Amino acid sequence: MTAHTHEVTNQAPPLVGHDTSADPGLRAAVEREGAGWALDEIGELGRLAGTAQAQDWGRLAERTPPVLTTHDRFGHRIDEVEYTPTYHRLMETAVGHGLHAAPWADDRPGAHVARAAKFMVWNVDAGHGCPISMTYAVVPALRANADLAATYEPLLTSTTYDPGLRVPSTKRGLIAGMSMTEKQGGSDVRANTTQAVEQADGSYRLTGHKWFTSAPMSDLFLALAQTDAGVTCFLVPRILPDGERNPMHLMRLKDKLGNKSNASSEIEYDGAVAWRVGEEGRGVRTIVEMVNMTRLDCTLGTASGMRAAVVQATHHARHRHAFGKALIDQPLMRNVLADLVVESEAATTVAMRLAGATDRAVRGDSDEASFRRLALAVTKYWVCKRGPSVAGEAMECLGGNGYVEDSGMPRIYRELPLLSIWEGSGNVAALDALRAIGREPESLDRFFTEVEVAAGADHRLDDALAVVKKELSDIDEIELRGRRLVEQLALVLQGSLLVQHAPSAVADAFCATRLARDWGGAFGTMPKGLDLDPILERAFVESPEVTEARGDLPGCSR
Repeated sequence: MTAHTHEVTNQAPPLVGHDTSADPGLRAAVEREGAGWALDEIGELGRLAGTAQAQDWGRLAERTPPVLTTHDRFGHRIDEVEYTPTYHRLMETAVGHGLHAAPWADDRPGAHVARAAKFMVWNVDAGHGCPISMTYAVVPALRANADLAATYEPLLTSTTYDPGLRVPSTKRGLIAGMSMTEKQGGSDVRANTTQAVEQADGSYRLTGHKWFTSAPMSDLFLALAQTDAGVTCFLVPRILPDGERNPMHLMRLKDKLGNKSNASSEIEYDGAVAWRVGEEGRGVRTIVEMVNMTRLDCTLGTASGMRAAVVQATHHARHRHAFGKALIDQPLMRNVLADLVVESEAATTVAMRLAGATDRAVRGDSDEASFRRLALAVTKYWVCKRGPSVAGEAMECLGGNGYVEDSGMPRIYRELPLLSIWEGSGNVAALDALRAIGREPESLDRFFTEVEVAAGADHRLDDALAVVKKELSDIDEIELRGRRLVEQLALVLQGSLLVQHAPSAVADAFCATRLARDWGGAFGTMPKGLDLDPILERAFVESPEVTEARGDLPGCSR
């Protein structure tokens, strides 16, 4: 008689074969922000992201990090990074579906919204999202030099992924990066010491060290360097028009907490050839166009990571039983999961609102540009701060299973802190919001106009807005209070959007906790009396195979 000691029971099935775009909050936002025409495309990409194959691409790309080779076997300097083949499959898919710069060549209203939604649903690996995001963001900054934009923009917006180091103008598609920070300055880019010297032909030669340059195999980079007039923005190609390698040397790859598939490097410009983008001495103003776009992607990426974590936690809780019933039917677990769903939906809703503002701003809407100026800084601060907390709590819902790499939860947990750091960590984002309030008061006016659309719909939102306005009326030590103030602004914006657009159960739970101060701070401390069933249903995602096999699970009414 054989003992069945290894029979597996009471384990959740793998969450594969599902549609990552099956998020009612996201799909409603796509319609609302003017990109309903793209829902089929978004669904196609979401179904691909849910396949076992695509998830393996992401897992293997992180598990097999890129490798730097500085010299060939003969001693020649080559400075090349080799990626696993699955990384290139990820990049090919992202570029082919227009997650990079494609919206800049698309005249349809809502093109940037469609791209934002695709960026969110293609969540199988965060590392390759970095060059995708930077390629998206480089276009508006590059337009400060009409000649360079005319040459390179059609290739940056191409949906053909064409890796390999060759003369950029000879390729079918380009990837772009950014090279700003230096070891002595970090976010204080005005302290940069890289020098740019103009040449007789109008080009410049750059000499200096850059502390963080991600995706160093990109074709083009925007870089900051000092001229006699001050910090200036430049375009730096990896390969020069004559086919020679530009002397930008990769010193080492960073050994990071997460984002392993992305090769973040330290580089030396050793007289690298560059062309000026924008006015001399105005480099920060020029490159901030790129930063605004990548900050949007920090918010989108965080919302995507939150959603992935919450869906995994809810999936586990529907299938796992303890003490006689499914975890999702345990009162305290229901409270935790519903709380996480509310946080996730609030992040998705505001992120997509900002994608809509971006779409309209680039088409000339000055009101939307003013709204985005403050709302993006506020949201980048708060949503990206919340991401790691959501990932940690969602991991805990799986218990020890969640701490194991195979669950995928550790990958999400490692990725989300990066998005709070990249493009300005918490203090930088908070100070940028205060700067917008002080220097561009129209951005605050437009922000309040947006929030006050929901005035009178929920007294808790009204009360929270009154508190924010009172805080703003006192400018004494406002920088010291900056984080608290920016948090309040972020919460009233999220609350207003949810009251207007989310199901009443979601909006009620948000206002009862984040605004009414009944929240205990930790997830799962929502007060009694809230309707949790419709909240939890918004995170129910199953593959057709699992749905057919399971029948009716407890707590899974549709």
